[in-house]
Amino acid sequence: MAQSDNEGNDVTDQDVAAEQDEQKTETVVAVDTRVRVHPDTDNEVHGVVVEDFGDSAGYSVDIGEKHIANAARRWAVMLDSGTLEFVDSDDLVPE
Repeated sequence: MAQSDNEGNDVTDQDVAAEQDEQKTETVVAVDTRVRVHPDTDNEVHGVVVEDFGDSAGYSVDIGEKHIANAARRWAVMLDSGTLEFVDSDDLVPE
């Protein structure tokens, strides 16, 4: 059965599931939370969330045909190695 969002646009079951996953991550991840970054991959690392960019994340910058910058990431994580990494919600889970 087709669903609609608040603006009347059609929403698929995959869209709904992705939104629920995003909300689940956001409710348990916050600044000062220990997290696994890129969980269950060969690149998995651990660290602590140090910044939540919230609504300001996610917009790339293009002027005319010129691409200026990629979209910003939602979270800044200080890895246990001392490196700062910027990631999206789907790239991390709480420990």
